[in-house]
Amino acid sequence: MNDTASSPPSSVKTVPRLTSLSHGGGCGCKIAPGVLSEILKGVSAMPIPKELLVGIETSDDAAVYQLNDEQALIATTDFFMPIVDDPYDFGRIAATNAISDVYAMGGKPILALALVGMPISVLPLETIARILEGGASVCRAAGIPIAGGHTIDSVEPIYGLVALGLVHPARVKRNADARVGDKLILGKPLGVGILSAALKKEKLDAAGYAQMIAVTTQLNTPGPELAALPGVHALTDVTGFGLAGHALELARGANCTVRLDWERVPLLDGVRALAAQGMITGASGRNWAAYGKDIKLPEGFSALDQALLSDPQTSGGLLVSCAPQAVDAVMALFHQHGFAAAAEIGEIVSGSESPGLVLR
Repeated sequence: MNDTASSPPSSVKTVPRLTSLSHGGGCGCKIAPGVLSEILKGVSAMPIPKELLVGIETSDDAAVYQLNDEQALIATTDFFMPIVDDPYDFGRIAATNAISDVYAMGGKPILALALVGMPISVLPLETIARILEGGASVCRAAGIPIAGGHTIDSVEPIYGLVALGLVHPARVKRNADARVGDKLILGKPLGVGILSAALKKEKLDAAGYAQMIAVTTQLNTPGPELAALPGVHALTDVTGFGLAGHALELARGANCTVRLDWERVPLLDGVRALAAQGMITGASGRNWAAYGKDIKLPEGFSALDQALLSDPQTSGGLLVSCAPQAVDAVMALFHQHGFAAAAEIGEIVSGSESPGLVLR
């Protein structure tokens, strides 16, 4: 008997799970904030032209370059390794996440360029094509073309976009312009990192997966309208550094303190139970190790809640800092765009010491 008779023909390629090809998925792939800070210390400062309205100074979501009195160009890029196994969904999530940075600056996207790195000898061409189709579907929904890009043969699958947008120079919303007395509103619930960890361990059910896809493929379209509202002072989106990390960026940029009401922070259904089962990403711990010293937790704050606070979000929600009188208008805009879970979660207060984050 031929021992190889039952083996598949050599021309048939066994398709691996996308998440099995990556050491980390989604925005959990980000270099830990502490490590990134050390790397950037060695980068020499360059002359800053007056037209560059937003650069790297405050770790903002995108660069902004003024073109004329009416227009400024927003430029950003984001890419990562698979967070899900379905190639079409992976493409959709990556594209939504990349375009979000344009919305987070208060701008309207105008075009994208694709960034593609794929293990050609491992993945069928059909799978790679589905990833690109997923990204293209999101760009169509955002009303922009994919006008070009770059591809390489890589060890791990990587996909993302360069996203460009336009904004009026007076409506650029930096993450550093929060004001004492502002209220904080979060557009999407937390927990994507928890769901992704459960998926990788094959512990996520169909309802959990559907919830994960729905939240990570929802474009942050309220951005431009939020930027036009009187009283909206700062915008950012919550991604790989978790709610704590991005709230700290607001605090440091404005030299103040962010105070969060943890009980009011919206969470995705089931994430607390999954976290209790150990479905927590390594990135959550790396995040906390980098910035936990700047966070004051209330007595009895659990390790599980700490993990949710630093949970890396992929394609997370907008975090808005606005005057108290603008809260109703901000909430109304979120609801008009289909962000039912949007919630007021805290405020900006004067910091008695160094800028930081306080939980209550």
